[in-house]
Amino acid sequence: MNEALERFSGGMGRRRQGFRWALACGLAFGLLSSSGEARAQTTLADYDYENLSFRGFSLEGGFIFPNRVDPTYTVGARFDLGYLGPGLRIVPGIAYWSSAMKRSEVAKLERKIDELVEGQIAPGSGFTGVDLGTIEWSDLVVSLDGHMVWSVPFDLLTFAGAGVSAHILNAKGRAISGTFVEDFMDTVSPGLNIHGGVELPLSDQFRLYGLARMEFMENLRYMELRMGGQIMLVPPAPGEGRSR
Repeated sequence: MNEALERFSGGMGRRRQGFRWALACGLAFGLLSSSGEARAQTTLADYDYENLSFRGFSLEGGFIFPNRVDPTYTVGARFDLGYLGPGLRIVPGIAYWSSAMKRSEVAKLERKIDELVEGQIAPGSGFTGVDLGTIEWSDLVVSLDGHMVWSVPFDLLTFAGAGVSAHILNAKGRAISGTFVEDFMDTVSPGLNIHGGVELPLSDQFRLYGLARMEFMENLRYMELRMGGQIMLVPPAPGEGRSR
């Protein structure tokens, strides 16, 4: 059993190393994009914390491509708090998705449990392994993103940036209900993301947008594509509106 636990811990250690690598890459990307945009920003007015206020909200939907669960739909909302600095827009958000864990990932978990059990029972006991069946995994995401925004021709706004998030992960399944497996998979995990997108202001009060983002957690990562519509409650900032 000790050997099995060591292998299990070793796997978790490799995941943590990968997560730290992703964290470093995400921070580096954010710093590079911020410094580059600070030099290139020419169309948006300079803003400071005094102008940071609720400007609008949006509803969005999309699709995610995770490494450990089946691809699935996601829904969410974001809230525009305006500009903290030149071109730096602050956007908190919330999102939710739910999907079945990939069969290959369930099989890995079953093998680890088999190793633990086999270390505790006598040889020839007739143990043939555990069957965890289907495991559903859901994620409620609360995020805080920073967008470096700049305007381009054809009345488009483009943005890129990074963000931090909290992921409330919940696992469900008939075989794991009330077990240590469910407890192990029910977590609140920190995460980070890198993202980029484009917005089309249809009017001063409404805009459409699309974005792509890569989300990193210690035990899960996924690519995400989203589209949404945003309602603006205040006039656009200089450089944000449609040309007249």
